[in-house]
Amino acid sequence: MKDKIMFSALSWLYSKIIDQRNLRYEDGTFKSHALSVPVISVGNITVGGTGKTPLVGLIAEILAESGEKVCVISRGYKRANPKQRVLVSDGNEVLADVQNSGDEPFELACALLGKSIVIADADRIAAGKWAIEKFKVTRIVLDDAFQHRKISRDLNIVTVDATNPFGNEMTLPSGILREPIENLERADLFVITRSNLANDPASVEERIRAFNGSAPVIWCENRISKVTDLAEMSSGTNSAPESLKDRSLFGFCAIGNPNSFFQQLKMDGFNLAETKSFSDHHSYNQRDVDMLGERAKQKNCDAFITTVKDAVKLDQLEFRKPCYVAKSELIIKQKNKLHELINAVSTS
Repeated sequence: MKDKIMFSALSWLYSKIIDQRNLRYEDGTFKSHALSVPVISVGNITVGGTGKTPLVGLIAEILAESGEKVCVISRGYKRANPKQRVLVSDGNEVLADVQNSGDEPFELACALLGKSIVIADADRIAAGKWAIEKFKVTRIVLDDAFQHRKISRDLNIVTVDATNPFGNEMTLPSGILREPIENLERADLFVITRSNLANDPASVEERIRAFNGSAPVIWCENRISKVTDLAEMSSGTNSAPESLKDRSLFGFCAIGNPNSFFQQLKMDGFNLAETKSFSDHHSYNQRDVDMLGERAKQKNCDAFITTVKDAVKLDQLEFRKPCYVAKSELIIKQKNKLHELINAVSTS
């Protein structure tokens, strides 16, 4: 009981601090700085994974297909030198490893070759100006920037995980909100992810509408679109194993919402005999892999299966059993609507 009271008090204090910070931006005391090209921000109001990274990649692809020179800027959480700017990809090749890039920028760089530059930099204003000057980029996509109000944006997108949209609606540390839920009013567009995994997805939009009655809402489902052998993924080939759904699998990951990954695998017909989740952005070592191997042996698992975000940190480690990588795909229910909204920014 004492701990609950203490955490509630800390959440109240945290909320007040965030409210004061937001108020300073609203009254002009703190300034938001505009770049010379349109900016699209993708973020969320909660901690944990909501499916931002696949959406960032999709938006970059839409812009590239429209003929824009695109740059994705991400903070690169838990990378080796968080204050250093890292050019993860110049759009033609990946120029940094995952340790110096961070797992999400590295994953995006690999997925967006030929489509987008990717930069890891905590100072997104400076990174944006540098990208515009050096690469002549015409559009910038910010990864995880809803709370990063120092930089102005032309489209402010908030992703919401339908399986756990707002937790208990309390801010940290009692809840999962990064800021009070009322601040959903700042969003220009909501993208609700994992709607096919939620028990009552319609209630998510109802709750959003209590704080933002005008921003469009786009619904997404998640599907496992491809499964690749980890060794083949590392070597650049992408052949899928046969009859994997008939095998006893050990699922593991280090993402914000691990249960959604395991639930997705089960929904898509994979036989999960055991699971293990690590903390988000966990850096794997051989001890972790050996521990997984021992547990897999105890549970008579035939192989491992993990996410693309995890796979980029595993290529130098040795598994005792085959390890496969499941790529999750966003299925946009209102695909044309999303394209229209993105291209409206592109032509504004």
